[in-house]
Amino acid sequence: MKVKKLAALISAAALLLSGCSDIADKKDLTYTDTLFDTVISIQILDPVDKSILDGCRKICRKYDAKFSRTNDDSEIARINNAKGKFVEVSDDTITLIEKGMYYGDMSKGLFDITIGSVSELWDFHAEKPSIPSSKKINSTRNHVNYRNILIADNKVKLTDRKASLDVGAIAKGYIADRLKDYLVSKNVKHAIINLGGNVLTIGTKTDGSDYNIGIQRPFDETGEPITSVKVAGKSVVTTGTYQRYFKKNGKLYHHILSPNTGRPCKNNLSSVTIITDSSLTADAMSTTCFLMGLEEGMKLVNLLDNVDAVFITDDNEIHYSDNFLKKDKK
Repeated sequence: MKVKKLAALISAAALLLSGCSDIADKKDLTYTDTLFDTVISIQILDPVDKSILDGCRKICRKYDAKFSRTNDDSEIARINNAKGKFVEVSDDTITLIEKGMYYGDMSKGLFDITIGSVSELWDFHAEKPSIPSSKKINSTRNHVNYRNILIADNKVKLTDRKASLDVGAIAKGYIADRLKDYLVSKNVKHAIINLGGNVLTIGTKTDGSDYNIGIQRPFDETGEPITSVKVAGKSVVTTGTYQRYFKKNGKLYHHILSPNTGRPCKNNLSSVTIITDSSLTADAMSTTCFLMGLEEGMKLVNLLDNVDAVFITDDNEIHYSDNFLKKDKK
């Protein structure tokens, strides 16, 4: 049995910044940490006060404390442990949950932030991960239904007492957007926010050129890109089977769980990357499109304005959305 954990390298988050010599010259303007179940990095390319990085650290740790499913003191955990009672939470948590419900509606339930009862069964960080029994999976997936979330002002409850929130498929996007708001308020014009597979850029590089963001070649542990996208002021978010997985008896089990089966989603995709303005949108859409599969996921992306996508199938073939190809030809 082979266990694959999140690599403690920023390159493993599918990020490659090519030709950014100005970043290397300003290492003191980089904040790195291990939060949100990954390695994060915030790089400011402008000559600003270092106290701004401390502000980024406070923001990241604040949201990690609020949104963590495994921290019993977090707002998400308090909702999960309330046994169907209302829990008063912050505006941030209300907004995050409402966004999760919105994408639940949009995806007709494929994106479901009450997947927690199922995801608790799958421990991809264990030294010897095990496959949950069919009985446990079938029992818990009956409690996956985002319509069991009830919000009243700043209070939230789960009407199904056995339901459980897991906002891992949307939280990093929300946090990246808040970090960008903070940095822009401090007059930062050039920066890269990388929350482990969730990349959000502010402006361009200092020389006015676009950032070149690499999309990792699936299962290449060196972090080698299979392709790259050029962006300025955009978010690039990848959901991939190679990010957290284990193998048992020659079969791969990855962390992208289907609400319908309670098991790793089965299709011919290795990853989906979404490029758009909002990191939250890109975060939710990358998971949704992966669960939809290549054909239906691409149809959805092609219906949306200002959303581009790169799908990689398990044969390492690259598929680009229509808007992406149109831009590439210009």
